[in-house]
Amino acid sequence: MNVQRADPLEEVLTLVGATGHLSVGLVAGGEWAVAFEPPQGVKFNAVRRGHCLLTVDGVPEPIRLDEGDCFLLTQPRSFILAGGPGVEPVPAHPIFVAATDGTARVGTGDDVVFLGGRFDFGERAQELLLDGLPPLIHVPGRTPEAATVRWALDQIDAELRARPLASTLVTEHLALVMLIHVLRLHLAAAGPGEVSGWLAGLADPVVAPALRAMHARPEHAWTVAQLAEVAAVSRSTLAARFKQVVGQGPLNYLSGWRIELAAERLRRGDGTVAVIAREVGYGSESALSNAFKRVTGASPRDYRRRLGVPARSGGDLGSAT
Repeated sequence: MNVQRADPLEEVLTLVGATGHLSVGLVAGGEWAVAFEPPQGVKFNAVRRGHCLLTVDGVPEPIRLDEGDCFLLTQPRSFILAGGPGVEPVPAHPIFVAATDGTARVGTGDDVVFLGGRFDFGERAQELLLDGLPPLIHVPGRTPEAATVRWALDQIDAELRARPLASTLVTEHLALVMLIHVLRLHLAAAGPGEVSGWLAGLADPVVAPALRAMHARPEHAWTVAQLAEVAAVSRSTLAARFKQVVGQGPLNYLSGWRIELAAERLRRGDGTVAVIAREVGYGSESALSNAFKRVTGASPRDYRRRLGVPARSGGDLGSAT
């Protein structure tokens, strides 16, 4: 079966509203160590010069970060950056409050230079994206695969130094470019258990074609047999592999994704419930309402009313993806 293929990672990042924000830079030297409280959002840091040790709460061993390395903290965990072992860390907050010209300083000298920030997401990001990732993702910067990450960081650096017009907007978009490439690298290199749910499915040669087909045409009345044809395996093989990798059957996954799409359109106020039902693959408004209430505990109309979103009368919602 020839079907259009979609990009589930792109769709989920769009749906959860990922935004990037740069923070004050950090320069360190001599004997130094800084303790950070559990961050809000997804924290990232990159070593632009020098090297250091990263210790994250719940991660057994410290990680050496070399020049060009970066890391993501996908969970709110405390962490320590240090010039070496055995140094008593100082709290990060006073250091960053005392920052001047966009740079915080600790220790003596400028042996190590950091660029950092965070990514914020919408309310559904935890379940849809972050729960499927490990708490810490480390990207060694000197590998060939990390070339685009290095490029994005170089461009962010250049924008921060020169501060041309619209530099804040440019750096925020570059940070998202970096995030996407970090996630790509992690998915490509992930071993068993390092990702879960639909993210694990993207890295599986049997499951991935079926996932992309469902995301490309969520309104289609997919059967497991049709999805197995897309994946070029038997029906029983796809059903078993999908359940093993993603944690649920393909049609259960499809139902959940349709509800996510419907909820996102309701939050935007795009069209009537009947139009949304048709666009996301339900034959009637009542069918969507029953499924939506079963999953979320509220009818589509109550969900929209609770958010204070006015519905647009009629109108075409455009493509379901």
